[in-house]
Amino acid sequence: MIPAELLVVFFGLLAAASWGAGDFSGGFASKKANVFSVVLIVQTVGVFLLAASAYLMGEEIPGISGIIWGAVAGIFIGIALLALYHGLSQGKMGFIAPISAVVAASVPVLYGAFYEGLPATHQMAGFLFALVAVWLIAGENNGIGKIQFHDLMFPLIAGIGFGIFFISIDHVSETAVYWPLAVARAAAVLMVLGFIVVKGSISVPSRGILPIIVLAGIFDTGGNTFFALASQAGRLDIASITSSLYPAGTVLLAWLILKEKMAIRQWTGVLFALIAIILISS
Repeated sequence: MIPAELLVVFFGLLAAASWGAGDFSGGFASKKANVFSVVLIVQTVGVFLLAASAYLMGEEIPGISGIIWGAVAGIFIGIALLALYHGLSQGKMGFIAPISAVVAASVPVLYGAFYEGLPATHQMAGFLFALVAVWLIAGENNGIGKIQFHDLMFPLIAGIGFGIFFISIDHVSETAVYWPLAVARAAAVLMVLGFIVVKGSISVPSRGILPIIVLAGIFDTGGNTFFALASQAGRLDIASITSSLYPAGTVLLAWLILKEKMAIRQWTGVLFALIAIILISS
């Protein structure tokens, strides 16, 4: 029998890896296409993939409360992705990613401490290592310069949106996985369409960038699924902290694919992440 803590960390890390790849793809695509178009396609891909998975797995459709929680999750994940991709498209990945990840992890931790009680002391130490790791890994090599409110707005919105998504999905993940996530994606699609109607304009991505957006949708859907499984396996705070290591995947992909150099602080962050995993899963 695999310990629950280890299972949560395993699925949480898979979620982080998948979200990291999705953010890398989505952020890259948002530099070359309208951010509303990118998020709309990403969410639409998720609807089809998750609905098909639910049907093939024979999963029962959740009750009205599950649908409501799924819709709430979808609204906030849509807002979070719009803020995140917009921030990444502005070329501030090293600032947007760590702030959003730390906020995203902190919201469920505070919620979990209030409703589930505090975790063990060594796990709380692991949380601290994980938060520092996120900051170190995703930090820019040469600093972020002067911080203004406008710079903080996008990562804060993204982080709060992701955090509320974590909490919302946790309310239904014990009884179902794919259908609530499919409902969440459908709600996100409707929310993004509402933004598009208000903005009054949208551009169709070029054929060259479209496959990258679809890939972002696949990875983002995988991240959602793995997080739901992590939340189902154990404590919400452990699932959210390990899943919030997703900036590591984004930075590592930039290192491997775009040949971006990793600073000593980023390698230090990798070490901190490994320490965090050992503490949280023990």
